[in-house]
Amino acid sequence: MPGNCSIRAIWILNNLDTIVFSRKFPVVEKRWRVACKSENENSVEGGLNYTVFPSLPTDSELVAAFVERRKREGSIRGFGIRVTQSTEGSDSWVDDPITRHIIGLYLNKEEEGDNNLLWPLILLVKGQYCILALPLVEPRHLKAYARLCKRSDCGNAIGVDESLSSLLLDLPSITGAFMVSQAIGDIITGDMVEPEVVVSAAPSVGGLLDSLTGSIGISGISSRAKPVAAPVASSTPSGTAAAGTVTLDAPKTGTRPLDRDALRSFITSSMPFGTPLDLSYSNIFSMKINGFSASDLPPTDLKQPAWKPYLYKGKQRLLFTIHEIVHAAMYDRDEIPDSMSISGQINCRAELEGLPDVSFPLTGFNTDRVEVLSFHPCAQVPEHGLDKQSVMFSPPLGNFVLMRYQAICGIGPPIKGFYQLSMVSIDKGAFLFKLRLMEGYKSPLTMEFCTVTMPFPRRRVVSFDGTPSIGTVSITEHSVEWKIILSGRGLTGKSVEATFPGTVRFAPWKIQRLPSNSAFGGILDEDSDNESDGSNNMVNIEEFLMDKMSKDLPSVDLEEPFCWQAYSYAKVSFKIAGASLSGMLIDPKSVSVYPAVKAPVDFSTQVASGEYILWNTLGRCPSAAVAIV
Repeated sequence: MPGNCSIRAIWILNNLDTIVFSRKFPVVEKRWRVACKSENENSVEGGLNYTVFPSLPTDSELVAAFVERRKREGSIRGFGIRVTQSTEGSDSWVDDPITRHIIGLYLNKEEEGDNNLLWPLILLVKGQYCILALPLVEPRHLKAYARLCKRSDCGNAIGVDESLSSLLLDLPSITGAFMVSQAIGDIITGDMVEPEVVVSAAPSVGGLLDSLTGSIGISGISSRAKPVAAPVASSTPSGTAAAGTVTLDAPKTGTRPLDRDALRSFITSSMPFGTPLDLSYSNIFSMKINGFSASDLPPTDLKQPAWKPYLYKGKQRLLFTIHEIVHAAMYDRDEIPDSMSISGQINCRAELEGLPDVSFPLTGFNTDRVEVLSFHPCAQVPEHGLDKQSVMFSPPLGNFVLMRYQAICGIGPPIKGFYQLSMVSIDKGAFLFKLRLMEGYKSPLTMEFCTVTMPFPRRRVVSFDGTPSIGTVSITEHSVEWKIILSGRGLTGKSVEATFPGTVRFAPWKIQRLPSNSAFGGILDEDSDNESDGSNNMVNIEEFLMDKMSKDLPSVDLEEPFCWQAYSYAKVSFKIAGASLSGMLIDPKSVSVYPAVKAPVDFSTQVASGEYILWNTLGRCPSAAVAIV
């Protein structure tokens, strides 16, 4: 079977467990049946004929299997990790978090054996819809997963030949199915957002007018107007506007009803016969509305790539933005090291006539700091080096992500320090922050704003006491927010120490229990079996309070992954401009275009916080074990 991505079927279910859209691809399914027939004829495992389920289920069979799985696994995504409720053959029995997103369904459960397993199903929850995509894999991969579901050991033990990770590495079609699911999810929810490209320099009136008209489609392509994506509202945070002009071709809309005709049209054009070719909705939409004419033909000696269906005509320019997200877990403990990582991407917009090639060296690239690197299909990477990475690409239309990477910060954490919270009674807690901002950071690095939030998702905040050394404080129903640096008052070229001691009061304590038939009821009941009156055994009143509240508070939603204890952490939000923290840089003077044209090059950077967590030094916290080599 070929190694490229092909999709056997797609289903979309609403929150009432009703299939609102489904699409099956007979050409791909025929290849699956041929492979199954060959496998079943030639394969004998353990002395018994090991058959593979050869056909797709009906919509009603799929819904029944999906509902049964949700009851078995405990939630729509599944536990992912093996617990006492897990049964042999289930996804959570595999004991891997990825089984929340790559699931298996058992059809016709009354029949014994593994030949009724449908796997791998890509599960994407988008708004009120569940998207299920079934990529084409080889029958031997399905058999390998079935064996994992029956394995007695828990997790991927060292030295074991088969594991889910090693299995997925052999299946590039899984990645393609995720891309298909994401594209479909963006369409049905209206989240068609192109990567953000920021113009750092303040433009003239003409330059600003060009930016606006270019982004809404007034610039011409060939002899007619540029194809325009569906007009929608931008999802860019207001804080970004201060950095410069943002050009987006297809921003975001709110929730809207499922447009089946648009979905059918997109699937037919983007993945004919089940093989994804171009998942860009703006390209597909433009081709459907505008079609093609003789004036759109490229020069006879050049081949027009699929990602550039139209040729650009108008004022030429190149825009690059390095956008980095900083993730950190700060513990302030001797036994647990702090961790910090950077997820970055280079966004580009190349408004160039014809089909030129663009090349440039990445200045500041260091293989010791960059851990993961991937490129857009339009890019070629001919040169590697210790601190040099040369990139050449034939740019598509609109904004696109040229490169993604993961790196470590060469400067140090932009915010470090500690957060402590001690419960002095059930309804009152005393806290202390001591932070240092931008230590070791020099101009032109500027912190544009910084906010620290203490979330209390399971308690209602009544009031707080305390005055910070810098900034302002406000409260919401379930959080205390400390704005250290306000927007418009950036911090450049110096470090600042910020402290905030205080107390927070909550509404009167009420013991809360989840119903026993809830998704997490079994887990809470299991914990409650071990509960005893610890007032006589607890030496520390704080430990007694935390233990009591941990048992009486219900679990929060899976979308709040850190709230597994009563009060565990504070979250930091910030934005830094001026340079990247990874050291990645593009020198506009080193960017070359072939054939040579006069096109100005604009380069900007944006650094923002992701999950930047200050764990409560006095409480419990999760941490990853460090391998001993």
